[in-house]
Amino acid sequence: MTTNRKDRVAILGATGYGGGELLRLCLQDPKVEVVFATSRNRAGVPVEKVHRNLTGVSNLAFTDPTHEQLTVECDFIFGALPHGASAEVLGPLVDAGKRVIDLSGDFRLKDMDEYRKWYGREHPRPDLIASAVYGCPEVNRQAIAKARLVASPGCFATAINLALLPAASEGMLTGRPSVVALTGSSGAGATVRETTHHPVRAESARAYKVLEHQHVPECVQTLREAGSPALDGLDFTPVSIPIIRGIIAIATAKLRDPVTELQLRDLYELYYNKEYFVKTVLDREPECQSIAGTNFAEVRPRRTPAGELHAICTLDNLVKGGAGQGYQCYRLMSPNQPDETAPPLGWLGTWP
Repeated sequence: MTTNRKDRVAILGATGYGGGELLRLCLQDPKVEVVFATSRNRAGVPVEKVHRNLTGVSNLAFTDPTHEQLTVECDFIFGALPHGASAEVLGPLVDAGKRVIDLSGDFRLKDMDEYRKWYGREHPRPDLIASAVYGCPEVNRQAIAKARLVASPGCFATAINLALLPAASEGMLTGRPSVVALTGSSGAGATVRETTHHPVRAESARAYKVLEHQHVPECVQTLREAGSPALDGLDFTPVSIPIIRGIIAIATAKLRDPVTELQLRDLYELYYNKEYFVKTVLDREPECQSIAGTNFAEVRPRRTPAGELHAICTLDNLVKGGAGQGYQCYRLMSPNQPDETAPPLGWLGTWP
């Protein structure tokens, strides 16, 4: 049952691209009051000085609140902090009974050996892993609604999962799916690095973290749990391309039993029929331009001549692949929200 009160929300790490998208979404929601947009380095700076699309929309300024302020004044807390640091900051807030949505990778993996292998560190709060819910609404909607701690999926993982979930749910996936995913520059974050600087990236395409990207284990975990335990892993090649927003993931996977093209189409259409934010497109190819700035994803399945699954998924890496999915989880969790369907995305524009 919804109420007229607003949810009081904090966004930790609000100066980054993910934090900016969370601000964009929350500020257009009449049932949300953003109490804190945090930044240690830019405390006191107006939000609009960093996120230009929010100019004139809010008088909010970045702050650096105490743990006590967050626990007393907030109902929900979004974490848009780096891996490792996120668990250390958010853990005490979960302990205090706050409802937390974490956009980092700290609470996505259930196996701590896998976390150590892929993230290169010991987990700071392994005691919270059992209670963390993987924030993929297409598989965990009911658990998300009841959760205290939600681990929002990675951008590549979201695209890969959506490309393969319908087949995984029927136990059809076997072997090691192969995925190539192309991503925009905003996925590298707001801090300039040698490989993300515009003159280096602008007229080039570059593979990176080949077969070693940290989103691999959460994909394998999700697809196995969805219904394909025989999955033997995932071979993933991420590629940076000179666009700002968007991911296009192209997956090929062996199928346990022979299926026709029509059966694959029917399977995907049925699986995503009730998913407002996932569109099965059959009359054209999925593309980044049509979903940029939105929480929508486009998926197209095919059967290859060899009888394998070929599936393409596109989404905005900052929205459905990041802040938008976290915000979608918040709407599932909040008793004040009528449903998870977001207000018109793009109303405030996007930056970048």
